Amino acid sequence: MARQLYVELVAVEEKVWSGDADMVVARTTEGELGVLYGHEQLLGQLAEEGQVRIKQGGQETAYDVAGGFISVTGTGVTILAESCTPATASSAH
Repeated sequence: MARQLYVELVAVEEKVWSGDADMVVARTTEGELGVLYGHEQLLGQLAEEGQVRIKQGGQETAYDVAGGFISVTGTGVTILAESCTPATASSAH
């Protein structure tokens, strides 16, 4: 079994999601980024309109986000979003 990342998705006023995940996909100003356990460390700026997708055990949870930052370490991901809402079916990729 692949090792998992510890993920925290935080909006301005609340922690939206936290836990272990297999993969995180986020849209940054440089393009879409997929993160697995052991990813090189980085700090990126989230796109003004984008989506964060958290994949775990064959399931995917998606959130629409606007602005903010993503911080990646070898074992985890922290996403600080200016705004964050659960993705609707029409906005899912």
